[in-house]
Amino acid sequence: MTIELRSDTFTKPTPAMLEAMFSAEVGDDVFEDDPTVIALEQKTATMFGYEAGLFCTSGTMTNQIAINVHVKQGDEVICDALSHIYLYEGGGISANSMASVNLLQGDRGRLTASQIKEVIQPDNIHHPISALVSLENTVNKGGGAYYQLADIQDIKKLCIENSIPLHLDGARIFNALVETQESPLEYGKLFDSISVCLSKGLGTPIGSVLLGTKDFIKKARRVRKRLGGGWRQAGYLAAAGIYALDNNIERLKEDHARARIIGETMAKLPEVEEILPVDTNIVIFRLNEKILSSDYVQQLHEKGIRAATFGKHLVRFVTHLDFTDEHLEEFQKRVL
Repeated sequence: MTIELRSDTFTKPTPAMLEAMFSAEVGDDVFEDDPTVIALEQKTATMFGYEAGLFCTSGTMTNQIAINVHVKQGDEVICDALSHIYLYEGGGISANSMASVNLLQGDRGRLTASQIKEVIQPDNIHHPISALVSLENTVNKGGGAYYQLADIQDIKKLCIENSIPLHLDGARIFNALVETQESPLEYGKLFDSISVCLSKGLGTPIGSVLLGTKDFIKKARRVRKRLGGGWRQAGYLAAAGIYALDNNIERLKEDHARARIIGETMAKLPEVEEILPVDTNIVIFRLNEKILSSDYVQQLHEKGIRAATFGKHLVRFVTHLDFTDEHLEEFQKRVL
């Protein structure tokens, strides 16, 4: 038995999800003529209280499209130094939008209004225009840390005062929501755009939905086309997203519970120096400085456990719907 914990992107469609995909009614999405894509976009938009949505191949694409719509060449994006949009999207902010980045050091990737206020650029030709604030929830590099709604509300107030749009990289937004028990509608009131990923904890094979106003999504659709993101009979994939939104949100709590047990298990090992707080489905731990994460991950691999390096001495596990109680029990046997 191989125990896959490198990422929650390794999930495969369940038989029920496959059945929904195979029976989907499809059209041509470039012509905005695929009924299942339209249904997914409307369903996701309604959940978060937005006017419209745009189904794309990945969270990277939805994030980069959103940034491109929000900013102009030479503008500045304010985000945390651990942000996925900065670290893991191929330099897309500069390559796609020709914008610069103002990086802040938050708490495990979470920013505060006071931090952002300090770096908003004055109206001076020597500085770029602070054109967008982007948050990530949950924070991948921060070990699955999530925001409290009150903190986001403070950031939104600041953004309104300074006429700066607020974007959310919601790659694991439902992992946050099942912990806080907040409504997606509350988030829709706070962000000018949200990227909702379907291919992680929700278990679809591919896809993310970008949310915003009708005008914003109209502009986003043009950018998607320019990036080569227009697709045809995408309804087969959209059907998986609809199934996931209907069936796979509440079960995320199971992933979180198993992740906490993994954290408790790893804390017993002498080679582990520190475990980041396990808030959701991500476990990040720091090894003894004499042990390289690459060597340790190879040792785990030899035991049939797949993990990801996350720094010179950092290792990451991510639980997901294909990681069961049986896998957890076997994991404990192999590492202890």
